[in-house]
Amino acid sequence: MCIGVDGFSATECAPVNASDANADAVLVTGGYRNVTCRLPRRGVGSYTFKQLINHNNPSLGTFDQPYWASWEFQIYKPGGPIILMTPGESNADGFTGYLTNRTINGQIAQQEKGAAIVLEHRFFGLSNPYPDLSVASFKYHTIQQAIDDLEYLANNVVLPFPGGDKISPADAPWVLIGGSYSGALTAYTLNNKPDVFWAGYASSAVVESIVDFWQYFEPERLTMPKNCSNDIQAVIAHWDQVIASGNTTAFDELKTSFGMGGVVHQDDVVGTLRNPLWNWQELSPTSGGSVFFDFCDALEVNSAGKSAPASGWGLEHALSAWANYSSSTLPGLCSGQNIDDCLGTYNTSQSFWTDTSIDNANRSWLWIVCNQMGFLQESAPSGHPTLVSRLIQPMYDERQCQQMFPAAFSSPPVPDVEKTNNAYGGFYLKADRLFTATGLRDPWRFATVSADGIDVQSTPEQPIVESDAFHCSDLITKNGLADPTVLNVQTQGLKYIGEWLSTWEPPVVSVEVNVDLNFKHRAYPIPRR
Repeated sequence: MCIGVDGFSATECAPVNASDANADAVLVTGGYRNVTCRLPRRGVGSYTFKQLINHNNPSLGTFDQPYWASWEFQIYKPGGPIILMTPGESNADGFTGYLTNRTINGQIAQQEKGAAIVLEHRFFGLSNPYPDLSVASFKYHTIQQAIDDLEYLANNVVLPFPGGDKISPADAPWVLIGGSYSGALTAYTLNNKPDVFWAGYASSAVVESIVDFWQYFEPERLTMPKNCSNDIQAVIAHWDQVIASGNTTAFDELKTSFGMGGVVHQDDVVGTLRNPLWNWQELSPTSGGSVFFDFCDALEVNSAGKSAPASGWGLEHALSAWANYSSSTLPGLCSGQNIDDCLGTYNTSQSFWTDTSIDNANRSWLWIVCNQMGFLQESAPSGHPTLVSRLIQPMYDERQCQQMFPAAFSSPPVPDVEKTNNAYGGFYLKADRLFTATGLRDPWRFATVSADGIDVQSTPEQPIVESDAFHCSDLITKNGLADPTVLNVQTQGLKYIGEWLSTWEPPVVSVEVNVDLNFKHRAYPIPRR
């Protein structure tokens, strides 16, 4: 899973490469059985599709959009479903594992005798209409253009297998799958293009765009070990007290103890304290030890090997322990860079801000963040417990939008999330045959339909099933072995998708024919090929 970079978090789910070790089991209709997951043997390959640059003006031409396809499971049965996924904000080359039955995509393909496709999102990886990622190139880098890409592919692609020229939505049902941002894209597409995709599976779908997304850290605060949570809050409160006091000597001493003596700006110093917290997004039911828990252990396990009680060790111990952890890990993070060049956000001459070369996922994702979705991960509101310094407010990250795209923004922009939510429905999005999976410990939970205080009901047409797990945990088959709540999500998802696909019938397209007789006008079906 991708971790936040310089104040923003990309939201793609964990890539599963075809070269990874085999998973422990394969999910089949009716439950699990102990067999080895198979990697695809037939038809796995990398291809390109001629995608329109601008769906509103096809005369601008096309660009090559990479995709990967497999029809391994049972051999594709003509008329069988096409299972499509875009990983979203990432080069898709590392996601070929989503063609296998080690993922929910492959489980559906296997269950339904379908074919699986992974499509790279425009302006990520090598899917670029233009040779750079400049503001001018990003004119066609929008959510709607990405939705239109999915529709155009479904209606026009010829897949490289027998019968692959008869797989349009008029000939076969299409199922769209996604997680996180691409989960939102799945939901948006079923809402926006109801006649293209017959069903959808949206995992951890961040359907509600939010500017000040301080709630990103709430599932972490509420479900992480209590001792670690309490001590983090104590240390952050101390930092804020030192800042509020105006005692620059005390602040300089504190930042030096954390290994950040050379970081110039106060907000960059305390903004860096979010780094260990972002590691929470890496967790899954099968992740075992992790960087996040290494951090908590550094705070909560003393030199005698004893763990702190639920209340934590308190400020004195936690402050010293976090300082030691920070000063020992930052050199590895910065890899010999000047510390302010590494952690600072004010020097706009750095290549981080100026590099417009393609395959720069961070830059491409920030364009969506800064314009349409927000998701700025900041301090909780005053009076609410917080894991993040009160100094970190939306303006801190909005300023970075201006610095990344000065040709687009003359001042720090406020992402137009209202327009996005109005266009696609946000929390209250409506779509037929859309399965939504959420996780109790997912840091993105408060942007999903399972957010606290949101009255969105699960229905037969839009079922919502929540696990106790993390971000996109249900997309990976083996996570169901480790967590029965994930297994329940996967089982329910397979059931709903299977039931919906069983009801699909080829659409009947009709035209009116005028005849110069006394007969009433009748609709005659167009013969199918």
